[in-house]
Amino acid sequence: MFIDEITLHLKAGRGGDGVVRWRHEKGKDKGGPSGGNGGKGGDVYAITVRDIGILASYRNVKEFEAGRGNDGFKDLKQGAEGKDVEIKFPVGARVTNRTTGHFIELLKDGEKVLLLKGGRGGMGNEHFKGSTNVRPRQSTDGEIGEEADFYTELLLMVDLGLIGLPNAGKSSLLNALTNAQAKVGNFPFTTLNPGLGSFYGLVLADIPGLIEGAADGKGLGHKFLRHIERTKALLHCVSSESEDPLEAYRIVRNELGLYNKAITGKPEIVVLTKTDTVSEAEVKEKIKALKSVSKDIVPISILDDELIKNLKFRISNLKFNEN
Repeated sequence: MFIDEITLHLKAGRGGDGVVRWRHEKGKDKGGPSGGNGGKGGDVYAITVRDIGILASYRNVKEFEAGRGNDGFKDLKQGAEGKDVEIKFPVGARVTNRTTGHFIELLKDGEKVLLLKGGRGGMGNEHFKGSTNVRPRQSTDGEIGEEADFYTELLLMVDLGLIGLPNAGKSSLLNALTNAQAKVGNFPFTTLNPGLGSFYGLVLADIPGLIEGAADGKGLGHKFLRHIERTKALLHCVSSESEDPLEAYRIVRNELGLYNKAITGKPEIVVLTKTDTVSEAEVKEKIKALKSVSKDIVPISILDDELIKNLKFRISNLKFNEN
């Protein structure tokens, strides 16, 4: 199961307690204090990995706690520090601390970021020794570690995102370009999760179909739209079966702009899909309509190798955004 958002409860370790202990030396009836300090509690770290499916491993276990620091010992020996916990997140994850509202974006493989600090260890009685307190009996407990819920959402980092209304032929096109074997069906919302494929070193993603109102959360709008944020370029699929291809194009573009205006500035190839399902005259008419929003429209039928070859050539010459 592909999971691209999840909430985890994370807790750093409690510090160990300081202790009250006394020196026991031959010939000295009243040795001084020798209680050691407690060890620091374990920290919680985020570790980035190149595995977009890693969040699925947390679907049954969503709580993680770092180790408690050991209590102090006699002879001024400090307790051992608690064991740290490292939580793996996929490259492209945005991790938000729901207590503070602070978030981090994990964009590099192998990145390690501190999420929560473990509590400090308590002080042993030797710490309180002074000229007026030569036999201190006080010590302090270890501090509680930080604790919070972390909401994680994956934003895919891909070169080219396939976008369009539901049933616009995106999955079929992804399969034709990359042999990704994405699920295909002759009904809307066949794709419920992004599909990925590789095209000569480029990563392509089939973004599930957007509908009008997606930017306001209608359907699974935000879930789908966030995967477009970091794509370098867009492959905008408009079906030849659409009665008004220009309106179909504008609906998707409008939702992109409402969600994040910066997305509309990405390089874009407009593809008229399923050209084998309508007459040649209708294809020409719909290309003419779409030319009001894009100078060059690429007609596609997955049954026509020459048309697929032409699109592959266009993609290979596309100037990608690096942001």
